Amino acid sequence: MKKKRFTEEQIIGILREQEAGAKAADLARKYAVSETTLYNWKAKFGGMDVSEAKRLKGLEEENARLKKLLADQMLESAALRELLFKKMVGPAAKREAVAHLWAVMSLSERRACNIVAVDRKTVRYVSKRPADTALRARLRDLANERRRFGYRRLFVLLRQEGERAGKNRIYRLYREEGLTVRKRRARRRAVGARAPIPVEARPNARWSLDFVHDQFACGRRFRILNIVDDVTRECLAAIPDTSISGQRVARELSALIKRRGIPGMIISDNGTEFTSNAVLSWTSENRIEWRYIAPGKPMQNGFCESFNGRMRDELLNETLFFGLDHARAKIGAWTHDYNHRRPHSALGYATPAAFAANLTATGDRLRNPDQLRRSPVATFAPSGVSTARTQLAAG
Repeated sequence: MKKKRFTEEQIIGILREQEAGAKAADLARKYAVSETTLYNWKAKFGGMDVSEAKRLKGLEEENARLKKLLADQMLESAALRELLFKKMVGPAAKREAVAHLWAVMSLSERRACNIVAVDRKTVRYVSKRPADTALRARLRDLANERRRFGYRRLFVLLRQEGERAGKNRIYRLYREEGLTVRKRRARRRAVGARAPIPVEARPNARWSLDFVHDQFACGRRFRILNIVDDVTRECLAAIPDTSISGQRVARELSALIKRRGIPGMIISDNGTEFTSNAVLSWTSENRIEWRYIAPGKPMQNGFCESFNGRMRDELLNETLFFGLDHARAKIGAWTHDYNHRRPHSALGYATPAAFAANLTATGDRLRNPDQLRRSPVATFAPSGVSTARTQLAAG
């Protein structure tokens, strides 16, 4: 930054001389400045004292600093938008991201490294590994001869030929050469029941399972495992995570059974998580009937699909999730509100929790003849709204 010849205090002193009667030409000759400069000083500092000039200077410096911060923030936001669809996992991917910012946005290496959150030494690192040209060539030849062999069998063949490289090194070269064997495994589909399934009017008579997908503010996708009681319409569990396997589904169902009891039946689609060996083993061990809907017929799992639509419309489309913990908190609060406060039209505008309590109390009275003389429970429907009969048979 260019250093000024005169400070604000000196300029105010010169203007004071002019106000005392000195001519502008004499002052310009005395201080070696032009008369235009004197008039500019007068327009900017006229009528000010030293304290006001210092405050003005401080405001100008603060304004310049804020402008610089805003420019830096806008530049960083633009750089992050450039990297929004790039998967920055590992040093190599981060080097590519820094190179992309340098080439596209002309950012310096220091600024690009700060945005990508990578050390400059990592970006400048040059691998010193040997090229392994002969080993790569022999590995390609063996892979072409044995097209269905994976890296483990190729490693055994190389060891038989006297190669001393370890398995991890062979696997790295195998991946870098693009020799991965494409699997020929057909997707397993369970046969769904096409006839309507009668359900007893009681809690835990039948549960429905399905997944809902959404994404965080950063663009990373996550999924939610929803478990619904088809009779009471309660959301028994809504479990968000970035990945939910069949083993995770079995663990969550076991934990739910400890809290609520064993269901009479479970309905789901033909997703790979629900048709996995972990789920099939779990149903066999717990002796629970698990039925699959027909492929391409989501209406056969209509209760859970309806709940998914409500969650999509009332929560997912209205909320911006910033992370997994934030999503768990928001989804947990919404499901509690859905069960205990939100009126359900299919239940005569009662909440699912109140309907389940009423259904349980009614079943207890039917099992106990001494309580039949008590007055029945009043309807849950608001005044002026007709109570609809709950559909307990679904297909």
